[in-house]
Amino acid sequence: MMARNDGDRNKNGARNNDERRERLAAGIRRQFGTEATMRFLRALPAFRTENDIPDRFRELLDRLDGIESSVAARGPRR
Repeated sequence: MMARNDGDRNKNGARNNDERRERLAAGIRRQFGTEATMRFLRALPAFRTENDIPDRFRELLDRLDGIESSVAARGPRR
């Protein structure tokens, strides 16, 4: 029986950790993107926009919404 090289073990361990981390990140992104989560966040006072915010801030929020929509339309990152 041959012993495995420690370098190979470390590479495989690092690769497994990277894959695990990527799966976790994908799961979190998926959960934050659900309609239920979005509805919940919109109901929280900290995530609501005020009606009387300056036009410049409203424009920036509109741009952010557009960017988020275009990224969501492209699908998940890999």
